[in-house]
Amino acid sequence: MSGGFILINKPSGITSHDVVDELRKITKIKKIGHAGTLDPFATGLLILGIGREFTKKLSIFQKKDKEYVATLRLGAESDTFDRDGKIVEKPVEKIPEREEIEKVLKSFLGEIEQIPPVFSAKKVRGRKLYELARKGIKVEPKPQKVKIYEISILEYKFPYLKIKVKCSSGTYIRSLANDIGKKLGCGAYVDELVRTKIGEFSIEKAVDLSKLNSQNWKEFIF
Repeated sequence: MSGGFILINKPSGITSHDVVDELRKITKIKKIGHAGTLDPFATGLLILGIGREFTKKLSIFQKKDKEYVATLRLGAESDTFDRDGKIVEKPVEKIPEREEIEKVLKSFLGEIEQIPPVFSAKKVRGRKLYELARKGIKVEPKPQKVKIYEISILEYKFPYLKIKVKCSSGTYIRSLANDIGKKLGCGAYVDELVRTKIGEFSIEKAVDLSKLNSQNWKEFIF
């Protein structure tokens, strides 16, 4: 088999396109794409198509629901809604109780409207938002409807709140974190983000990029 799909566990610090470039070097196949961008700071499941026949089919994965584990830092805000942006500390008069946080999280269940981060790959008039933002061009992204199926607390010790989110395709966890911070009145941004599932595909089945080489990559395709 000269192509197929492969599940990669993306490390932090590189872009999703960097993963594509690395796979091109390993496989010596030029036509490679991925089914949904992960931010550079984020880690987790990335589905790639290797070969023209399979890159054409990546859209079937892009529309699938997603699952994430996110660690939010409360008491501060970021212009990118994550740790890589400009961080502004916010005075916290009262540390949120777990019960208060649970109530706020429940308010996001179901269909909601969220505004994509200004620093994102979302396109406006054919241009990616982050490209416009870096040039100082102000654009107000339009709200978009997404669905939050499940959202729960995994760990909480102020200022860090670890949550699990099951959501529809197109959901921005960074925007969700920012909105949670606003509702709590203390601000919040994403400090760590792991994509754990895309549809029925789980991170447990993914291979670390560092473990792939020209000799073994075909063992991991399907």
